[in-house]
Amino acid sequence: MYASTPSTSVANRFLDAVFRPRPVHAHCDIPCGIYDPHEAQIGALTVLRMDQLIGELPMPAMDAKPEERAAYASKLARYTAVKEAHSERVKAEVRVIWGDYFTPDHAKNFPQVHDLVWKILKQASKARQGTAIADAQELVKLVQEFSELFWQSKGAKTKRQPSLQKSGGEIVYPVGA
Repeated sequence: MYASTPSTSVANRFLDAVFRPRPVHAHCDIPCGIYDPHEAQIGALTVLRMDQLIGELPMPAMDAKPEERAAYASKLARYTAVKEAHSERVKAEVRVIWGDYFTPDHAKNFPQVHDLVWKILKQASKARQGTAIADAQELVKLVQEFSELFWQSKGAKTKRQPSLQKSGGEIVYPVGA
């Protein structure tokens, strides 16, 4: 970092005014070395659960009271918003691990990582766009594969345990080297 002089300060303010700085978001640019696909798995299970709740949501009858219609619309909107947020969370978590953790050496040892990440990103978008349970289940499956691959790249074995969440499914955990 250079010391700021009055002229550089003016120049920087001018550049900021012409080329608006954009916010940047990152897990860690140190890098800290703390990576874990657990949040991506929770996100995928949440997408699945929201699709389940949307599917179980009884549509109001044609002669329903305005309050009943409003309650339906409110629940549908909340479930959809949560599903969308968690779909994006899955994508963000996977992108950070893929972009910041995986090295060219990892890619040599795990050549499927790039294709798997691409599939997860596409599947998260597909699950976000609709309410098909099968799409959400496929997202969970792909994120589990990614989790297993991640832990394998660290030399850890994994096990799948029931998630004990209402959505069902399993969570991949490391069990040591």
